Amino acid sequence: MTIRTAVLGFGLSGRIFHAPFIAANPAFELAAVVTGNPGRRDQATAEYPEVEVLDSVHLVFDRADDFDLVVIGTPSGTHSDLAGRALEVGLHVVVDKPFAISSEDGRALVTKAEQVGKVLTVFQNRRWDGDFLTLKKLIDAGELGEVRRFESRFERWKPEQGSASAGGATWKTTSARGEGGGIVYDLGAHLIDQAVQLFGPVAEVYSEIDTRREQVTAEDDAFIALHHESGVRSQLWMNAVAPGPAPRFHVLGSEAGFTSWGLDPQEPQLLSGMRPGDPDLGVVPQSRWGTRWAGLEQRPVPAEKGNYSEFYRLLADAIEGSGPAPVDPSDAVYRLELIERAFTL
Repeated sequence: MTIRTAVLGFGLSGRIFHAPFIAANPAFELAAVVTGNPGRRDQATAEYPEVEVLDSVHLVFDRADDFDLVVIGTPSGTHSDLAGRALEVGLHVVVDKPFAISSEDGRALVTKAEQVGKVLTVFQNRRWDGDFLTLKKLIDAGELGEVRRFESRFERWKPEQGSASAGGATWKTTSARGEGGGIVYDLGAHLIDQAVQLFGPVAEVYSEIDTRREQVTAEDDAFIALHHESGVRSQLWMNAVAPGPAPRFHVLGSEAGFTSWGLDPQEPQLLSGMRPGDPDLGVVPQSRWGTRWAGLEQRPVPAEKGNYSEFYRLLADAIEGSGPAPVDPSDAVYRLELIERAFTL
């Protein structure tokens, strides 16, 4: 069968991270895009002239028999409600991170999906970043020995963004923490997920969370340290006002270390117009490969190709009953529990 899909929201998420991959995968049909923004409706119509563009999510739920899957790329504060409504009308669901605003809401969604027998998953696309895949391959091969310390960063220099007068205000900067605003729910959800993917459950959490820009509502500068039960210490930085660069990954093991700089290229490539199927999508040039080092001995590590398409390949298998969801929603609940622990310190 073809999985008839409605994408809710056509901002950065729906337009860049979801619609292109759905349209490119023959297992799916991009059947509808939902946006109430006139400019985004025009964009959706121009990019996908055969796709129905709707101005309300109610139209999707009222016509649930016309669809099999909804992809929720709306502001974080709406995720729980929309996912719950989609499950109630019998649809499979993809939810952008953060899965929900609270772990309690997330657990309720997991229970509801189990009750109605539908696939529920969370779009943790950074599991398929090329640099993360490269690091995971090194660790799995034992090339670093026993990993002891893991540093990971998403840092940007946007001192004026968030100001309406500067044209940079978005729901992420104008929403309060209780509505899913702020950098921890945004970037921290990715950093925490990657750390737990690599090193397992967490025994202790430490955090430093600040708001640096006067014009934003929630935090824009955060540091979270995780002490994993495995003994590894993860140090995670997320910052919108970092004026200078630091390594994306800096990993210390008993036999060697690994350092890489810069972000996975898929997002900027997609923003520039590249689409799934282009052989260059996700390719990291050799000049930006990371380095494995052991004292004076250093060598570049060929970068794995980033592959956000893998999420939708695995999702098709899950919906067709031949594999697990690409991201277990219970994983996302646990990440929310860690975020809650960071905020309560």
